[in-house]
Amino acid sequence: MPKPEKFVYVCVNQRPEGHPRGSCSMHGARDVLMKLSEEIEGQGLSGRVSLIQSGCMGPCSEGPVVAVFPDNVWYRGVATGDVAEITKEHLDGGSPVERLLLDDRDW
Repeated sequence: MPKPEKFVYVCVNQRPEGHPRGSCSMHGARDVLMKLSEEIEGQGLSGRVSLIQSGCMGPCSEGPVVAVFPDNVWYRGVATGDVAEITKEHLDGGSPVERLLLDDRDW
């Protein structure tokens, strides 16, 4: 199998309820991870794209956070309804989904 072209990291970190930083899991990150897995498979990107669940990546208040490397593109507030667009436009087409980009100021 060839080396993947892209690596997609999904934060699934979970903190206790009421934690001041919140967590991506509390905002549906596991559902986003599962939907990404389905879309990558369904759009024939298995092998080209590697999906990785991760712990905290930093901007917790912006979660669920999804990062695509080597593109160094970070998405914020990703919902299951955004996954097909990210997969088609970015992972397959190469164009990041602008409306979901995590701004550098959000760090």
